[in-house]
Amino acid sequence: MTEKKTGTKARLMAEVKKTVFVFVYLAVFLGAFSTYRRLLLAQYQISYFHYGYTVIEALVLAKVIVFGSVLRVGERFSDRPLIVPTLYKTLCFALLVLAFSVLEHLFEGRFRGKATGVIVNEVLDQGKWEILTRVLVTFLALLPLCAVWELGRVLGEGKLFELFFKRRTGVKVDSSFE
Repeated sequence: MTEKKTGTKARLMAEVKKTVFVFVYLAVFLGAFSTYRRLLLAQYQISYFHYGYTVIEALVLAKVIVFGSVLRVGERFSDRPLIVPTLYKTLCFALLVLAFSVLEHLFEGRFRGKATGVIVNEVLDQGKWEILTRVLVTFLALLPLCAVWELGRVLGEGKLFELFFKRRTGVKVDSSFE
């Protein structure tokens, strides 16, 4: 029984660490994107300043992404060259985030007493270019994240973390670019 509790506790801690990592990554990325958008719109005297929402959005998306990884979303093509599972996983997670975003709009609209048709029209009123741009930004935001995950998977448990965050002793530094 103790081994089962320890295994569950270890898995839970691993999921918490993954969630924190994804949250920090998304918070920085979305924060930078919000800053860019705010500065761009400021040229036209349009205020667009909502970093608090960005942090909450990053936290929710991180949880959605980690939940998707627990469900093994995008775990296909793992035997192919690294680019294939990376792009596939990125596409799957981008679609998962898009689906969650649509559900979020539906729940929010229904909570405010709006009919489903009205909610769908509000989403579509943003315009196809705005929607496509959001999907593209989400895909591009998730691409490095999925690439790091896939690289970590190929290298083995904890190896990527060690390479980035642990001091390497006895390694000769070569300054040439060959």
